[in-house]
Amino acid sequence: MNETSAQPEAPKSTSQKDTAYRRVLLKISGEALMGDMGFGLHPPTVQRIAREVKSVHDLGVEISMVIGGGNIFRGLQGSAQGMERTTADYMGMLATVMNALAMQAALEAEGVYTRVISAIPMDQVCEPYIRRRAVRHLEKGRVVIFAAGTGNPYFTTDTAATLRANEMSCQAIFKGTKVDGVYDKDPKKFADAKRYDRVSYDEVLQKHLGVMDASAIALARDNKLPIIVFSLDEPGGFVGILRGEGTYTEVHA
Repeated sequence: MNETSAQPEAPKSTSQKDTAYRRVLLKISGEALMGDMGFGLHPPTVQRIAREVKSVHDLGVEISMVIGGGNIFRGLQGSAQGMERTTADYMGMLATVMNALAMQAALEAEGVYTRVISAIPMDQVCEPYIRRRAVRHLEKGRVVIFAAGTGNPYFTTDTAATLRANEMSCQAIFKGTKVDGVYDKDPKKFADAKRYDRVSYDEVLQKHLGVMDASAIALARDNKLPIIVFSLDEPGGFVGILRGEGTYTEVHA
């Protein structure tokens, strides 16, 4: 796909001024696409997440996405089982491309124009990463799905998400999880777990709160990029936060 594609332009909403952010990046794990399955893709779950993204896109917010590949293959686990780490990580990157294509199909079924952009060139299925082209897609109202991480082994999709968010001049990273924010301990195991409304980057690192890996947090901190952690399982949660509602944790400077 290229800039001369016959696909029509995406309509731009005029309600952008009603939202807290103009341009954001949504980071979700590959496991988020599994639903109740133990492995792979659960199409109804992919469609539900696509509808959440569409509801935000309809507000006029420019959205990019990074999706992990852990539902298909996780490089670190492959390495732990004796596979050479670089090979395992590249396999994990290819898994993220599969997830990105699945999300693209679900979004386009909802009438949202998209582009999948891969850090590893594979022109038959998606575009190569070119920063200016990716920015232009966002400006034209397309949802941009970044795949294949950074294109390098030893870097997680958390780091890729923070890198792409900075390159796209996003105003925040939205980290969709199964809980409604950052807790001092696992709320599913401990009834007395405390949820933070706001927490600093340094506190996340010092207390090992598990929002993202250390490299991603450090990169966000160095560029003063806020991270909004919210529940992806709560219907309307994504769009609610952009309207100043809902429950979430903000990781800030």
